[in-house]
Amino acid sequence: LDDGDYSPVLDATFVMVARDPENKRPAFVNPLIPESPEEEEIFKQGELNKLKRIEFSTASLLKMAPTAEERNVVHDIFLNTLDTRQEGEGGTVSFRSRKLPPNSVWMEDAKLKGLQICHPEERNIFNRIFGGFLMRKAFELGWATACSYGGSRPFIVSVDDIMFQKPVEVGSLLLLSGQVCYTEKNYIQIRVHSEVYNANTREHHTTNIFHFTFISENEVPQVVPKTYGESMLYLDGKRHFTAVMKEI
Repeated sequence: LDDGDYSPVLDATFVMVARDPENKRPAFVNPLIPESPEEEEIFKQGELNKLKRIEFSTASLLKMAPTAEERNVVHDIFLNTLDTRQEGEGGTVSFRSRKLPPNSVWMEDAKLKGLQICHPEERNIFNRIFGGFLMRKAFELGWATACSYGGSRPFIVSVDDIMFQKPVEVGSLLLLSGQVCYTEKNYIQIRVHSEVYNANTREHHTTNIFHFTFISENEVPQVVPKTYGESMLYLDGKRHFTAVMKEI
């Protein structure tokens, strides 16, 4: 509330799934019938959001190759990190010899990790860990990652789509990995990977992948990928950042 007028503070869109408390199967949801022009507009926006989620998932870098423009971005980064000092001394440039550009940080050095033991206090009505608890822990690690990278207190700009891929059981060892995957001026794009570790089978299972956009008080160093896998993380972070900037 500013001078008697309300101004937007937060805009959030939720996708809920109805579960039957008896058997945990999907429950029937009564369809909505928009009656007024305003309700029809809201309904259409919901359908549009659904299509955007499907398109974003279909174009995932885990399924599709990068676009021509994105390939050029990765190649430019690669060329910018080649060590050309030997060339001036009569030598040749080697693909294996890489140097970090000024005011930059290797992506492998821009991460934080954490572990959480999931206690019964955080369970939901299905005796599994409450999703809100997982979101809070991921956000805290994402904030800490952005804070340590930028060297100052970051402020949240956007929380991207959060998909619960696998439930987390009580007593699980929850491993969280926060990674700076893209930077631009004073913006920091953070990816937090959440996985459950089974000590008996020594298997890892992904439960969530979170994407957070933070803004720092000062301009931050450029994060630079070194491997092909890191380059895909960089492009994925760039995609999420670009989508966020279009909505602001």
